[in-house]
Amino acid sequence: MPPSRLSSRRQASSSGATTGTRSSVADACPQAALRRESGRPASGWLSWLLVGWVLFLTMMLVGRAAGLDFKLADTLYHLQGDAWSLHHAFLTEQVLHGGGRMLSQSMGVAAILALIASWLRPAWRDWRRPLGYLVLAVAASTLGVSILKQLISMDCPWDLSRYGGARAYIGLLATRPADYPDTACFPAGHASAGYAWIALYFFCNAIRPRWRWAGLCLALALGLAFGIAQQLRGAHFLSHDLWTLMLCATLSLLLARWLLPSSVSLAASPSSSISLEEDSHA
Repeated sequence: MPPSRLSSRRQASSSGATTGTRSSVADACPQAALRRESGRPASGWLSWLLVGWVLFLTMMLVGRAAGLDFKLADTLYHLQGDAWSLHHAFLTEQVLHGGGRMLSQSMGVAAILALIASWLRPAWRDWRRPLGYLVLAVAASTLGVSILKQLISMDCPWDLSRYGGARAYIGLLATRPADYPDTACFPAGHASAGYAWIALYFFCNAIRPRWRWAGLCLALALGLAFGIAQQLRGAHFLSHDLWTLMLCATLSLLLARWLLPSSVSLAASPSSSISLEEDSHA
């Protein structure tokens, strides 16, 4: 055989072996393959989180300087005839406030029942950790916002003399007068009943990556609807809702990084999805 052909065959064989080795390494370590595909290291989530907080705080400072909270609240107040006419309206109070709270609680109960079922049914064993994360993240988000509401005294718009109330506005970092009662209007508690479900993004990314955006959109839609309802009632300023959104997103991300590290990535790996059908046939 001519030397040139022999050399070509050796090169082809070497190339095939190298490709096979790379494939086996990628199969054995999907996170390494994911890092190569996304072009970013797994630790990039922390950089994104820090950048997100810097941008958020900058936005809050700019919004405060521009008086966006008051401009929006003034508009809503004037549109209702210089009164919070929607305070006790059926849609805002009964449906979006009371009904929204019951909806979020029902979703939480369903998640807990699914978690219990994952321990009773072997076919659901691979869902235990994602479901445990979902329950913990939602509980941590709502509880965290609730604790902050008790620690930080800020008035609701309907408490302020500007909107028919009895007190002057006291900023977040300002000293509150001793004769002012303690209030619990910051951050927005009801909006957390929706934004807490941002954890659905990471939950879905762990079990069915193609569902993750639907889960995120559901959480954002619920939080937005609940937040707008409370703003229409005079219960919160816009910034109250935005703080709740950022806190819930941060807690969901941190807990996902701890409990579901493979779901915290900029690109989802289809091989990471969990199939109940496959488990049931195992």
